[in-house]
Amino acid sequence: MTEHSCTCEKESEAVDLAPLDAVLERHQDDAGALIPLLQQTQEVYGYLPRAVLAEIARRRSTPYAEVFGVATFYAQFHFAPRGKTIIRICTGTACHVAGAPDVIRAITDELNLEVGATSEDMRFTIEAVACVGCCGLAPVAVVGHHPNGQLDSGKARKLAKRLLSGAAE
Repeated sequence: MTEHSCTCEKESEAVDLAPLDAVLERHQDDAGALIPLLQQTQEVYGYLPRAVLAEIARRRSTPYAEVFGVATFYAQFHFAPRGKTIIRICTGTACHVAGAPDVIRAITDELNLEVGATSEDMRFTIEAVACVGCCGLAPVAVVGHHPNGQLDSGKARKLAKRLLSGAAE
């Protein structure tokens, strides 16, 4: 094991800690910058590996429970690798009433992937979210940062097929 790697009991592979150095350096003089530090760390790794959280705690002389507590409090932080394309399907009231359950079923069926899961090839992650702020377009699925509104099961299946073909990623 090198100086910049760590194996955590809950993770099966070593994590390269070298990319963390630059993030920690940017925040070394700001004890209150834990959230921005976690955000930038997630940008680097794509998620927050537990070994990285432990290293942040160690290098900042902050209890691991505090770092982990902040990371688990906010829904923006993720603890498992995510797909290259994130598909967020709105389940808020307007979307639910307009047919979000049918949209979810169509997309999950076409991608052969459950809500909350990431495809084995790391192409897709599907999430159900409370609201995406596009109620006038209900039901909505946001692919990356692009909202796809007024979906029904047929349009949702076409969207998923475009995603599978690589045309809509």
